[in-house]
Amino acid sequence: MLAGKLYTVEQEQTAGETGTYQVLWNASHPVFEGHFPGRPVVPGVCMMQTIQELLEKLLDKKVVLKKAASQKFLNMIDPNAHPRVEIGVQYKLQDGEIKVTASLKHEAITFMKFQGTFVSA
Repeated sequence: MLAGKLYTVEQEQTAGETGTYQVLWNASHPVFEGHFPGRPVVPGVCMMQTIQELLEKLLDKKVVLKKAASQKFLNMIDPNAHPRVEIGVQYKLQDGEIKVTASLKHEAITFMKFQGTFVSA
């Protein structure tokens, strides 16, 4: 949905139940015209969608969010100031559910932390 439009995966490393992705935000994407004019910020819902899409890439199947146990938006992502971020996604399969921990970072800055549960679509 957002891959190739709002962001591009420049690098990816996967090992078992863990994926680490270097993502480049598209600062000219229309979402930034309204969020916010003159001070673009990646919307939280777009961060969540990006996590879901990268989890789907890691699992090679479609998933849907069942429960967001914890979402912490710690810093705003300005796509001009921080065009590249590292997104880490870890999962565990448990009782037919996919338990996920994810974070969006740039060097020492953490933008978002997430813990939640997905299920197969």
